[in-house]
Amino acid sequence: MSDIADAAKRLLLGRPVRSDNLGHTLLPKRIALPVFASDALSSVAYAPDEILLTLSIAGLSALTISPWVGVAVAIVMLTVVASYRQNVRAYPSGGGDYEVATVNLGAKAGVTVASALLVDYILTVAVSISSGAQYAAAAFPALRGHETPFAIALVVVLTLINLRGVKESGTAFAIPVYLFMLAIGLIAVFGAVRYLSGDLPMAESAGLDVAPEAGFEQGLVGLAGFFLILRSFASGCAALTGVEAISNGVPAFRKPKSKNAATTLALLGGLSIVMIMTILMLARATGVKFADRPAEQLLRDGVPVGEGYEQHPVIAQIAKSVFDGAPVLVAVVAIVTGLILVFAANTAFNGFPVLGSILARDGFLPRQLHTRGDRLAYSNGILTLAVVAIGLIWAFDAEVTRLIQLYIVGVFVSFTLSQLGMVRHWTRELRTEPNPGERSRMKRSRVVNAIGLGMTGTVLVVVLITKFTHGAYIAIIAMVVVFVLMQAINRHYRTVRTELALGEDADAARALPSRVHAIVLVSHLHRPTMRAIAYARASRPQELEAVTVGVDEEDVERLRAQWDAMDLPVPLRVLDSPFREITRPVLQYVRSIRRDSPRDLVVVYIPEYVVGHWWEQLLHNQSALRLKGRLLFTPGVVVASVPWQLASSAGQTGLEDPVRRTVPRG
Repeated sequence: MSDIADAAKRLLLGRPVRSDNLGHTLLPKRIALPVFASDALSSVAYAPDEILLTLSIAGLSALTISPWVGVAVAIVMLTVVASYRQNVRAYPSGGGDYEVATVNLGAKAGVTVASALLVDYILTVAVSISSGAQYAAAAFPALRGHETPFAIALVVVLTLINLRGVKESGTAFAIPVYLFMLAIGLIAVFGAVRYLSGDLPMAESAGLDVAPEAGFEQGLVGLAGFFLILRSFASGCAALTGVEAISNGVPAFRKPKSKNAATTLALLGGLSIVMIMTILMLARATGVKFADRPAEQLLRDGVPVGEGYEQHPVIAQIAKSVFDGAPVLVAVVAIVTGLILVFAANTAFNGFPVLGSILARDGFLPRQLHTRGDRLAYSNGILTLAVVAIGLIWAFDAEVTRLIQLYIVGVFVSFTLSQLGMVRHWTRELRTEPNPGERSRMKRSRVVNAIGLGMTGTVLVVVLITKFTHGAYIAIIAMVVVFVLMQAINRHYRTVRTELALGEDADAARALPSRVHAIVLVSHLHRPTMRAIAYARASRPQELEAVTVGVDEEDVERLRAQWDAMDLPVPLRVLDSPFREITRPVLQYVRSIRRDSPRDLVVVYIPEYVVGHWWEQLLHNQSALRLKGRLLFTPGVVVASVPWQLASSAGQTGLEDPVRRTVPRG
């Protein structure tokens, strides 16, 4: 069974990689871009949809301002990218926003940022995968109604790919990401040429009207209209998610790490802005109509289109117009768009494990998240992210419109605190920097980060105001829960560290016990018992005795007779048990020894069977496990397990010679 499991693991994940090969897993810029930027680039597939969907609440006239909302999003994108280029140069260790906030604002601010990022990474996977499943269902009608299990299957596939290592996952995802860039580029070029030549067909939804919801009959006028614009802007700011992943992933870049990360950030920002503005401009040029409730809001000749109308995503409608007469290109755009939405989750699969490892190193998450797996990936972090994201997808039934409302709150919390931390960083550095050239550079960087602080802080307020009642409160509650949990974990580790530290009583901790009292637990006189007695005698304790619990008088008499017949040089003590218990009499006897001689060390030897199948474990060792568990809580007692390997345990370690395996019998 062990060989089969190991072979399956090697087939899925590949051969283990030596620790000294870590440098070979580092990423060049051409691979780092699709690895870390796929989330932000994929937002081109749904951020325009969310902008138009929100504006449609105010009717047809509101859709005309969608490019201006895109311009506002682009300005924020430029500011954040410029700000994070300062971050990766100042803090290249991979701590990203968490490190910046911790160093400059304190540990609680750092944990706040970390909790926000962890929640946002989980939501990135849930939103991206769910959106990809929706695209797949649109392309393949057989998947309709099965989006949730399909989305879960996609998460499992992504998990396996990432468990093979960062470089391998980046190489696997690079081609689809670049194909998506090419597809949007072709849409931009062909769309611009056809628009300028007057040959651009209208979208399939161009002939429809959009009915405003109650209260928005006059369009975007008044306070309600202003808040609707802010809400569409907040939805469009989903395009900024993923920027922070590069600051967390600087260690994964090839040298010079900071420079390569900053270059990748610049590429990410430029591509995202060009792509999202292209889609919004073409959506307006082709007359795309996109509504939250299309069956009721979209009107044909003043009549709602009804449930039979199928509303295609914005990119799909634009592609049909731009590539009118070339259905193959339309299909290619649909396929690569669905793929990029799925692969956008890969940004989180790279950011979450790295951040989790740093938090585990600092004692805010379980230590298991700090270690790398066979393929030098942070396997435990990858699996944790996958499990939680799958739970979220299942809970929200893979519905993007429900999940998107939880999105981007966390990332703007981290953006804002990070920029505040960077302003403090440059202010502190300026106090001790004598070089005029360096001081000028630092002042420029501080101005950039200060502008970023103002911009991201404003967006955070807008997001909280416009999205709080639409589901953002759930994300905030999740951040609070993660924050409290991480603080509790850190408190536990600090308490344990204090208890284990060698203080003034170091000499007392080194002192030897006055005597060693060894006890061999006996149930039957057989080979495992004889091995336990031999081991106990070899340790040369000051006092050695065998102990059995008298549950059945006949069994006890039979054991006494065998013991005397073999003339064993160890006295046999029988503990009375009128209620047929085994654990309690042994515990009471061990504690009585400790009471009589508090400075004695009591060593209890327990013979145990080693079996090869899980069902055999149910048939053996239950009394020993219960007793061991209770003895571990008794001060001054050492429990020594004496294993006896049964035949079924042969070959279970995975280290045996494949040619010849034998079972040691002692």
